[in-house]
Amino acid sequence: MSHGSAVVSTTYLELSQEDGAAHKFYEVAVADLTVTVRYGRIGAEGQTQTTTFATADKARAAAAKKIGEKVRKGYAPAVRGQRLPRAVTRRQVSSAPSTARAAAPVVWRFRTGSAAFGIHVDDERCWVGNQRGDVYTLDHEGGVLARFRLPDGVKCLVADDFWIYAGCDDGKVYDLSSKLPFAAYDIAADVDIFWLDIHEGELNVSDRDGRLTVIDHEDEHQWARRSQGEHAWMVRADDRAVYHGHSKGVTAYAPDGSGELWHTRTRGGVLFGWQEGDVVYAGTAHKAVQRLSKNTGAIEATYTCDSAVYSCATSPGGRFVFAGDASSSVYCFDQDGTRLWKLGTGDGSALSMQYHDERLYLVTTDGSLVCVDASEAAIAAAQAGTVPVARDVKLAAAMPASAPATTAGALATVSQAPSGAIVVECVQEASQVRVRVLSEGYDRSLNVQFPRAIREPGARYVVDALHTAAGGFYRVRGDIQRLL
Repeated sequence: MSHGSAVVSTTYLELSQEDGAAHKFYEVAVADLTVTVRYGRIGAEGQTQTTTFATADKARAAAAKKIGEKVRKGYAPAVRGQRLPRAVTRRQVSSAPSTARAAAPVVWRFRTGSAAFGIHVDDERCWVGNQRGDVYTLDHEGGVLARFRLPDGVKCLVADDFWIYAGCDDGKVYDLSSKLPFAAYDIAADVDIFWLDIHEGELNVSDRDGRLTVIDHEDEHQWARRSQGEHAWMVRADDRAVYHGHSKGVTAYAPDGSGELWHTRTRGGVLFGWQEGDVVYAGTAHKAVQRLSKNTGAIEATYTCDSAVYSCATSPGGRFVFAGDASSSVYCFDQDGTRLWKLGTGDGSALSMQYHDERLYLVTTDGSLVCVDASEAAIAAAQAGTVPVARDVKLAAAMPASAPATTAGALATVSQAPSGAIVVECVQEASQVRVRVLSEGYDRSLNVQFPRAIREPGARYVVDALHTAAGGFYRVRGDIQRLL
């Protein structure tokens, strides 16, 4: 194989273990002074890193060293394309017409064009992600602000303080906090992802087999547990525990994986989860949302619906509890379990939801992001038969879509750091490339959580801001630029 005038020598390796604990490839190509390494999950394009050496001999020696390291870890020569890629389960849901006598007061709706599970709403904007891999951000009045195009379907959107992440069917979790999305975590191929949560930079993943997998801020595996059930659609995390909901109920584990704290059987398998300060909420297949104490796992209240519960949420502090069922209805309960109202969504069943400032935001089986006026006056008017005419939000035809940055070359470059910006550097440590702060005023012994796809030994980058995480590392906030 030739590449210009240089002859390219390529070595392709795979590590695919019987128990599914690994399903990865590693490819090294040498062309004259250049060594190109491509690695990732079998069946995916993976990530690419290119390094140029002073001589061809040094390039060949570096390539041989990389190959030797992988072979010692169990990688073996293979033929690309013979093994199948990871298993992916797309949630199969049915949605019957609502039996509610009145329709919800929908203010506006935005049709994404594909079934959607991902939603996040904060003070500034609303996020929605669908099974085509599209993620849109909108303002609270429905104006479309930005669009991301991810490589595969979006399982869910989660927030961790300032940071927004999208978990995708390709096994990666993308950080959407800057103009260009980055792959922040890469989940093992045997994990058929159902749901995820991130707390202080630690990724918690629940899967088809009922397992919980925890990955740290450096994208390195920490611990895993197999629950009593399967189909784990709920995972929520805080400082005291990770709360894992599956077909046999909810289990709480110590954050460090040291043991199970409690297990509670719920009324039916768990299909969705929500959390507030001292409690977690489990939406179940047997027509209920149940509130559980985070300390003991005791069931404190049950909110009864008329069909299987696909999603739930609360107003701040759990004053009101909301639920979406399999029959295109949405409910509101008082915190003690009293049903206050049931209304039809008009847009299918709510697969995820979030309450914000007297509005209830839903993503539905038809792929719509729906904004419902959940104020007392609007609900009373809806129950009396008066609802507003919903505005259908249109996507601007020229709206650009930002795709993930998979190499350092995809970044904007600067010749010097702007005033107030922070410089970080990639440092080779054994087999890992870590990122450390160079700018004054920061602890240079701490690692920086940084996208692996753009790490190159010796490379320097400029970031807008750094925040110290409780786990003893820095997190980047804002855009990343390559420093020439």
